[in-house]
Amino acid sequence: MTLSFIRVTPEELDRAFEDPALAEEFEEEEDRPYCFLEKSWAGIEFLLRAAGVDVDLYEDGDAIDRGAALFGWHDGLVARTAKLLSAMPVEELVGHYDPAKLSAEGVYPMNHLWDADDLDYLRDHYVELVKFFEETVAAGGAMIRSFSF
Repeated sequence: MTLSFIRVTPEELDRAFEDPALAEEFEEEEDRPYCFLEKSWAGIEFLLRAAGVDVDLYEDGDAIDRGAALFGWHDGLVARTAKLLSAMPVEELVGHYDPAKLSAEGVYPMNHLWDADDLDYLRDHYVELVKFFEETVAAGGAMIRSFSF
């Protein structure tokens, strides 16, 4: 299961809510800015919760489709999230990394035992996520969160 964000304009997001097929079309456009978190999203969420950062990459936003694979993030939510993420430096965030606890809690990917080697994976994806949110705010954009099974 992977999670990604695709940049759209606020107007495109409004249209995607009216016609969910448009959200899928936006997702397929190769030149559209995006942030692909791969399978790091649950580990990043674990770190955000441990750090007390009120961001839920999976649940925040509003469902676009019936299966809830696509969620819309209006520009206000993107700005709020960018502010919260930007206020949490990566080195402070990864200070909450506890591979034994991640493994014990069964943090996705399931059947994966977290270890020291996974820290760079989470760090690199978090840095990319923060940058993407900041750039999207600067562009006045909104986002579509895509969850692939």
